[in-house]
Amino acid sequence: MPTSGFNAIKSALANDNYRYYAAGNVLSHFGTWIQRVGMGWLAWELTESPFWLGAIGFADMVPAMLLAPFAGAIADRVNRLKGIQYTQLLALLQALILAFLAYTNTATIWWLFCLALFRGVVMSFNQPMRFSLLPSLVERRDLPSAIAINSISFNLARALGPVLASFIIAIWGVGTAFFINALTFLIFIISLYAIDLVVPPRDKNNSLWNIPREIADGMRYCLQTAGIGQVFIILAVVAFFGRAFAELLPGFADGVFGWGVQGLGYFHAAMGCGAILGSIYLARRGMVTGMTRITGISVSLVGISLILFAGSDNFYFAVCCAGFAGLALVMIGVGEQQLIQNSISSEVRGRVMAFYGLMMRGGTAMGSICMGVMGEWLGISWPVFIGGVVLLILCGWIFSIRGFLEKSLEKNPEP
Repeated sequence: MPTSGFNAIKSALANDNYRYYAAGNVLSHFGTWIQRVGMGWLAWELTESPFWLGAIGFADMVPAMLLAPFAGAIADRVNRLKGIQYTQLLALLQALILAFLAYTNTATIWWLFCLALFRGVVMSFNQPMRFSLLPSLVERRDLPSAIAINSISFNLARALGPVLASFIIAIWGVGTAFFINALTFLIFIISLYAIDLVVPPRDKNNSLWNIPREIADGMRYCLQTAGIGQVFIILAVVAFFGRAFAELLPGFADGVFGWGVQGLGYFHAAMGCGAILGSIYLARRGMVTGMTRITGISVSLVGISLILFAGSDNFYFAVCCAGFAGLALVMIGVGEQQLIQNSISSEVRGRVMAFYGLMMRGGTAMGSICMGVMGEWLGISWPVFIGGVVLLILCGWIFSIRGFLEKSLEKNPEP
């Protein structure tokens, strides 16, 4: 039987391997958010262009669109723990290069773009392996809470990381922000080596030539499994019209409200605080029942928040809107991951979760570049306003198929 309340959180953390993973993961998330703010701020300093803000976000996320199916097939074939270790080493290298360029004042927008693209390629392989590893670290009954705890750590970093980043950048410069991220990656790698996991043997005769067939099998599974395709549509639309607005926050903080890097820190911190509250709520629920309704309500909340954010001329009100958007976005992302993880077979988990990452990161990548281009032509507020309207329309569609999604995806997990 699934647990609820704080007992659900305690039950998930009672798994030793998951505790090691979670401890290193939260530090890694802090470093990632510190670097993300640093890259956005450096791009704005170099260009003062909404287009380039969107382009950097695009470069970081678009590889998921191209590589996710292949990366998911790889995740179903390899030792996922080792794979995460190797990809984290590559991410550490990228952070060190960024730090060197910043310290030596040799960074250009094209260097920034290429390094964001490199990280995007690395994370395209890292993400499906992370998602697929998680069920191996906890009992099945603890999986919904473990997913939500991961979100708490991510969003705790999202709330505090930008504040730390703005402080670090203001005092020591953006290079130090990148170097600190490298250190957090190193700590996470060490924690991964502490995990004691029995890895089932792989078929050594399984040729790489079978990967196209395996990718096709994964796509067929997603299309034929009731509810999964609809969830991916929701994820893609929310990523394109909702999540992508975060890539424009440096322009709002400095160009619209005149608060500079401090204002950018406040925006990210507000989104992170809202997301922490949402993550804690989902972790304490400890179940997937009711997540379809919560997802629909959350989509409407994002839409309303973006419309109000785009139309605001008051910085503090805009910060509040960003906070509500952060709360609702995490309810959507974590809730839908719970629904998907609860419904899929372990044999195709890597491929399905790779498609999840494709919808999430790929949709955000395309939304980032499109919002950046629209921001150049129409002004930075209009693409955010349009995104909010589209999400309200999406909410209506979700509730029109709510019964089907509940029946398909909200089954109680096996003990």
